[in-house]
Amino acid sequence: MRRVLLIGSGEVGAKHAEALTRTEGVDLVGVADPSPVVTPPAGVPLLARWETGLDRFAPDVVVVATPPGTALAAARAAARGGAAVLVEKPVTLDPADLTAAPEDERIFVAFQPHFAPGLAGLLDQKPTVRRAAVTLECRRDRAYYRTWRTRYTTAGGVLHQQAIHGLALALRLLPPSPITSCTAQVHRERRWAESEDRITATVTFEDGTVLTVNARVDSTDQPRRHELTLHLDDGQQVHVRGRNLEAGLGDPLSAPGDLELRQAMYRALPAGDAGPYHPSLFPLPQLRRTLEVIDHAYRTARNVSEAGTAA
Repeated sequence: MRRVLLIGSGEVGAKHAEALTRTEGVDLVGVADPSPVVTPPAGVPLLARWETGLDRFAPDVVVVATPPGTALAAARAAARGGAAVLVEKPVTLDPADLTAAPEDERIFVAFQPHFAPGLAGLLDQKPTVRRAAVTLECRRDRAYYRTWRTRYTTAGGVLHQQAIHGLALALRLLPPSPITSCTAQVHRERRWAESEDRITATVTFEDGTVLTVNARVDSTDQPRRHELTLHLDDGQQVHVRGRNLEAGLGDPLSAPGDLELRQAMYRALPAGDAGPYHPSLFPLPQLRRTLEVIDHAYRTARNVSEAGTAA
């Protein structure tokens, strides 16, 4: 039985708490949060400080579900103590924070949609991808944008918070290559928060590969969609589909639910430092490239006003 400490008891932390308590082979021994939004499951102690939880429980696994301001420090401290760590995206908003540290080998980013059907094989085979297109239509109500999520400085934008699952997957499959150009537009219409309502971007890399993004967040009743299209070197196309990629390469009508994907992610975590790792696990060091592309897109983006004219 693997002992798990959960750091963070907000909306995302609550999802982890429920999934962990329903996963065989793990025991949620504690939740750490100085200001919990959601009460931990019955019988699970709540601690004010995650440092206390690490000392008291010496957990085998630590799940970090906190805002970017504390996520990286907590994850690295847990990994230095020997735990396998899952940390929620975006981890940090500054790519420079991910300068390599020895403990990062035990830290993985919690991208549960990457465990969707067929994606482990795709990541293992690494087909030659020439172009990747990420599409996001994320329908959220006004209440979603509250506290730290309302500010770009604490949460980032749509690419950090919502589209990062598809971006990270695309960038794992595209060959590593420096950015040569980026054209992006940021649209702010709703103004519920500092972050944008929509961002479009075209990123070209030195080797000629291209990444395009069309990401929107609003509150309409239309279906949600977060998908990735890969254009392979041989002319074929590969489609990763779903509300949040969860159908993978399979049929959207038979896609696994969030609980099943989270459980697969927990089970894939390594015991100790032994590899090789499950192909769908996302190593923390690989997140740096994703954050660099996101950072480049926002730094070069042209703001577009409600009327559609450049700001």
